[in-house]
Amino acid sequence: MQDTDWDDLRFFLAVDRYGSIAGAARTLHTSHSTVLRRLASLEKKLGTRLLERQSHGYVMTRAGEQLRERLGGVAEQIEGAQRQLSGLDTRPSGALRVTSTDTLIHGVLIPHFAEFRVKHPGIQLQIVVNNLFLSLTKREADVAIRPSSRPPENLIGRKVGRIQTALYGSRTYLKAHRKMSAEECDWVVPDESLGHLAQAKWAAQRVPADRVAASVDSLLGMVSAVRSGLGVGMLLTMLADQDDQLVQITEPESSLDTDVWILTHPDLKHVPRVRLFTDFIHERLRASEHIVPLKK
Repeated sequence: MQDTDWDDLRFFLAVDRYGSIAGAARTLHTSHSTVLRRLASLEKKLGTRLLERQSHGYVMTRAGEQLRERLGGVAEQIEGAQRQLSGLDTRPSGALRVTSTDTLIHGVLIPHFAEFRVKHPGIQLQIVVNNLFLSLTKREADVAIRPSSRPPENLIGRKVGRIQTALYGSRTYLKAHRKMSAEECDWVVPDESLGHLAQAKWAAQRVPADRVAASVDSLLGMVSAVRSGLGVGMLLTMLADQDDQLVQITEPESSLDTDVWILTHPDLKHVPRVRLFTDFIHERLRASEHIVPLKK
């Protein structure tokens, strides 16, 4: 029995259950000759006859009856396991590690994560706030939701839209400096650690050094600094528009628009919980007032 093909045993149990070769063939969606061939293979490996053909069909030999007794309940256990696993496929569960930037997490994503959990309580979200690309190859995350003009080539996914940047000031600061132009105001700018961002390059080219009141090492921190009246600043509209203490001074600067991607590793794209989550987030972000939709 140690070298017996379990698939051969499945054919044997089907003949026993349905009482004929034809019945087993119909149930297993195969041919009459295939059932006979698999039974012959099983008999050869066991070195004994399991079935005998008679005028009215096949009947169990003594060895066949003993094998049937030894396998009692196995078929039911296998079918039960299949039903259970099938149920898990329709109700995905397990941990899902999602990474995104602090700006997207706080500005857009958290309410959608909460809604997803209500719909799919079997999936536990592990949220990783990180402004650098984590390695999905090393499974540091399963899904990445990133603002990027050039996402890593080893990942696959969909571009969902764009986030924008515009010039803002606080109501109190603008009221106190209403006679000043933007160029004359104090400024809040990204610091050197954010030098790779388009906002930092834009500020370095356009804001005189003597007008910089504060430099901040996060885009979220810049929103707080501008709200507090340190000066005006180029802020993400998805963050600033939700703050009633901030006023948009200019239209969004198109050169600072950044694409938003939902990404995963190719090996994970068919995992049910990954597919379910990415489809859900894609739908919600496409409808978000804070994400500029793709041009048709």
